[in-house]
Amino acid sequence: MHGYELRKQLSQKLGLFWTVSFGSLYPTLKKLEHRGVVEKVTPEGDERSRRKQEYRITAAGEDDFLALLGEFDASTLEEEKFPLRLAFFRYLKPEIRLRLLERRRSYLEDRLAQGERALQRALRVRADTYTVALMRHGVNGFNNDIEWLDDLIATERLRISEDREPSDSDDFPDSTSTSLFNRHRTQS
Repeated sequence: MHGYELRKQLSQKLGLFWTVSFGSLYPTLKKLEHRGVVEKVTPEGDERSRRKQEYRITAAGEDDFLALLGEFDASTLEEEKFPLRLAFFRYLKPEIRLRLLERRRSYLEDRLAQGERALQRALRVRADTYTVALMRHGVNGFNNDIEWLDDLIATERLRISEDREPSDSDDFPDSTSTSLFNRHRTQS
Protein backbone atom coordinates (compact mmCIF):
# COMPACT_ATOMS: atom_id res chain seq x y z
CA MET A 1 0.00 0.00 0.00
CA HIS A 2 1.08 3.59 -0.35
CA GLY A 3 2.11 5.77 2.59
CA TYR A 4 -1.25 7.47 3.05
CA GLU A 5 -3.08 4.13 3.21
CA LEU A 6 -0.43 2.68 5.53
CA ARG A 7 -0.78 5.64 7.91
CA LYS A 8 -4.58 5.29 7.78
CA GLN A 9 -4.40 1.56 8.59
CA LEU A 10 -1.96 2.15 11.45
CA SER A 11 -4.15 4.92 12.86
CA GLN A 12 -7.20 2.66 12.78
CA LYS A 13 -5.39 -0.18 14.54
CA LEU A 14 -3.19 1.80 16.92
CA GLY A 15 -4.78 5.23 17.21
CA LEU A 16 -5.32 5.06 20.95
CA PHE A 17 -1.73 4.04 21.64
CA TRP A 18 0.46 5.22 18.81
CA THR A 19 0.40 7.99 16.24
CA VAL A 20 2.32 8.01 12.98
CA SER A 21 3.07 11.29 11.24
CA PHE A 22 3.89 11.60 7.56
CA GLY A 23 7.11 13.30 8.67
CA SER A 24 8.27 10.08 10.30
CA LEU A 25 6.51 7.56 8.02
CA TYR A 26 8.24 8.35 4.73
CA PRO A 27 11.79 8.50 6.11
CA THR A 28 11.10 5.23 7.93
CA LEU A 29 9.84 3.61 4.72
CA LYS A 30 13.03 4.71 2.95
CA LYS A 31 15.16 3.20 5.73
CA LEU A 32 13.17 -0.02 5.63
CA GLU A 33 13.54 -0.17 1.86
CA HIS A 34 17.29 0.39 2.18
CA ARG A 35 17.45 -2.53 4.67
CA GLY A 36 15.52 -4.72 2.23
CA VAL A 37 12.56 -5.36 4.52
CA VAL A 38 10.08 -3.50 2.32
CA GLU A 39 10.17 -2.87 -1.40
CA LYS A 40 8.52 -0.43 -3.77
CA VAL A 41 6.01 -1.90 -6.16
CA THR A 42 4.68 -0.40 -9.35
CA PRO A 43 0.95 0.08 -9.00
CA GLU A 44 -1.33 -0.97 -11.82
CA GLY A 45 -4.07 1.33 -13.00
CA ASP A 46 -4.47 4.89 -14.14
CA GLU A 47 -1.75 7.54 -14.37
CA ARG A 48 -2.56 9.06 -10.94
CA SER A 49 -1.96 5.78 -9.11
CA ARG A 50 1.43 5.33 -10.79
CA ARG A 51 2.72 8.47 -9.12
CA LYS A 52 2.02 7.09 -5.66
CA GLN A 53 4.82 5.05 -4.13
CA GLU A 54 3.47 1.72 -2.97
CA TYR A 55 5.36 -0.60 -0.64
CA ARG A 56 5.07 -4.21 0.38
CA ILE A 57 6.83 -6.27 2.99
CA THR A 58 9.51 -8.69 1.82
CA ALA A 59 10.21 -12.17 3.16
CA ALA A 60 13.15 -10.67 5.09
CA GLY A 61 10.75 -8.04 6.43
CA GLU A 62 8.35 -10.69 7.66
CA ASP A 63 11.21 -12.43 9.45
CA ASP A 64 12.38 -9.17 11.04
CA PHE A 65 8.83 -8.27 12.05
CA LEU A 66 8.27 -11.60 13.78
CA ALA A 67 11.66 -11.37 15.50
CA LEU A 68 10.86 -7.88 16.82
CA LEU A 69 7.44 -8.97 18.07
CA GLY A 70 8.92 -11.97 19.85
CA GLU A 71 11.82 -10.18 21.57
CA PHE A 72 12.17 -10.92 25.26
CA ASP A 73 14.72 -8.37 26.44
CA ALA A 74 13.77 -5.96 29.22
CA SER A 75 13.64 -2.90 26.98
CA THR A 76 10.67 -4.31 25.06
CA LEU A 77 8.52 -4.17 28.19
CA GLU A 78 8.31 -0.40 28.20
CA GLU A 79 4.82 0.94 28.79
CA GLU A 80 4.26 2.36 25.31
CA LYS A 81 5.59 -0.64 23.40
CA PHE A 82 3.40 -3.36 24.86
CA PRO A 83 0.11 -2.12 23.34
CA LEU A 84 1.86 -1.76 19.97
CA ARG A 85 3.17 -5.30 20.20
CA LEU A 86 -0.20 -6.67 21.37
CA ALA A 87 -1.89 -5.14 18.31
CA PHE A 88 0.15 -7.56 16.18
CA PHE A 89 -0.04 -10.65 18.41
CA ARG A 90 -2.01 -12.55 15.79
CA TYR A 91 1.21 -13.04 13.82
CA LEU A 92 2.98 -14.85 16.67
CA LYS A 93 2.80 -18.49 17.64
CA PRO A 94 0.62 -19.16 20.70
CA GLU A 95 3.62 -20.22 22.81
CA ILE A 96 5.40 -16.92 22.10
CA ARG A 97 2.23 -14.93 22.83
CA LEU A 98 1.89 -16.76 26.13
CA ARG A 99 5.52 -16.09 27.10
CA LEU A 100 5.18 -12.40 26.28
CA LEU A 101 1.95 -12.11 28.25
CA GLU A 102 3.51 -13.88 31.24
CA ARG A 103 6.59 -11.62 31.06
CA ARG A 104 4.36 -8.56 30.94
CA ARG A 105 2.38 -9.86 33.92
CA SER A 106 5.58 -10.39 35.90
CA TYR A 107 6.74 -6.88 35.01
CA LEU A 108 3.42 -5.41 36.18
CA GLU A 109 3.50 -7.44 39.40
CA ASP A 110 6.92 -5.90 40.17
CA ARG A 111 5.58 -2.42 39.43
CA LEU A 112 2.50 -3.12 41.57
CA ALA A 113 4.67 -4.17 44.52
CA GLN A 114 6.73 -0.97 44.15
CA GLY A 115 3.55 1.10 43.99
CA GLU A 116 2.06 -0.56 47.06
CA ARG A 117 5.28 0.02 49.05
CA ALA A 118 5.34 3.67 47.98
CA LEU A 119 1.67 4.05 48.93
CA GLN A 120 2.30 2.57 52.38
CA ARG A 121 5.22 4.98 52.90
CA ALA A 122 3.03 7.91 51.82
CA LEU A 123 0.32 6.86 54.27
CA ARG A 124 2.87 6.53 57.10
CA VAL A 125 4.18 10.05 56.54
CA ARG A 126 0.66 11.36 56.01
CA ALA A 127 1.20 12.61 52.49
CA ASP A 128 -1.39 15.00 51.10
CA THR A 129 -4.73 13.65 49.89
CA TYR A 130 -4.01 14.19 46.20
CA THR A 131 -0.68 12.38 46.27
CA VAL A 132 -2.29 9.42 48.03
CA ALA A 133 -5.21 9.45 45.57
CA LEU A 134 -2.80 9.43 42.63
CA MET A 135 -0.82 6.56 44.12
CA ARG A 136 -4.02 4.55 44.75
CA HIS A 137 -5.07 5.22 41.17
CA GLY A 138 -1.75 3.83 39.95
CA VAL A 139 -2.02 0.72 42.14
CA ASN A 140 -5.61 0.16 40.93
CA GLY A 141 -4.40 0.51 37.33
CA PHE A 142 -1.75 -2.16 37.83
CA ASN A 143 -4.32 -4.47 39.44
CA ASN A 144 -6.72 -3.96 36.51
CA ASP A 145 -3.97 -4.61 33.96
CA ILE A 146 -2.89 -7.79 35.77
CA GLU A 147 -6.50 -9.03 35.85
CA TRP A 148 -6.83 -8.32 32.11
CA LEU A 149 -3.57 -10.16 31.42
CA ASP A 150 -4.77 -13.10 33.51
CA ASP A 151 -7.77 -13.39 31.16
CA LEU A 152 -5.54 -13.22 28.07
CA ILE A 153 -3.14 -15.78 29.54
CA ALA A 154 -5.99 -18.17 30.38
CA THR A 155 -7.30 -17.86 26.82
CA GLU A 156 -3.85 -18.55 25.33
CA ARG A 157 -3.33 -21.55 27.59
CA LEU A 158 -6.71 -22.95 26.55
CA ARG A 159 -5.84 -22.50 22.88
CA ILE A 160 -2.49 -24.22 23.38
CA SER A 161 -4.09 -27.12 25.25
CA GLU A 162 -6.64 -27.49 22.47
CA ASP A 163 -3.83 -27.06 19.92
CA ARG A 164 -5.73 -24.48 17.91
CA GLU A 165 -5.35 -20.96 16.61
CA PRO A 166 -7.90 -18.20 17.17
CA SER A 167 -10.84 -18.30 14.76
CA ASP A 168 -13.01 -15.51 13.41
CA SER A 169 -15.55 -16.23 16.15
CA ASP A 170 -12.92 -15.79 18.89
CA ASP A 171 -11.83 -12.53 20.48
CA PHE A 172 -8.57 -12.64 18.51
CA PRO A 173 -8.10 -12.44 14.72
CA ASP A 174 -7.23 -15.45 12.58
CA SER A 175 -3.51 -16.22 12.33
CA THR A 176 -3.46 -19.28 10.09
CA SER A 177 -2.38 -17.65 6.80
CA THR A 178 1.20 -18.21 5.75
CA SER A 179 2.25 -14.72 4.71
CA LEU A 180 1.85 -11.48 6.63
CA PHE A 181 1.18 -9.67 3.38
CA ASN A 182 -1.46 -12.19 2.34
CA ARG A 183 -3.01 -12.09 5.80
CA HIS A 184 -3.51 -8.36 5.52
CA ARG A 185 -5.04 -8.65 2.06
CA THR A 186 -7.47 -11.38 3.14
CA GLN A 187 -8.50 -9.49 6.28
CA SER A 188 -9.14 -6.16 4.53
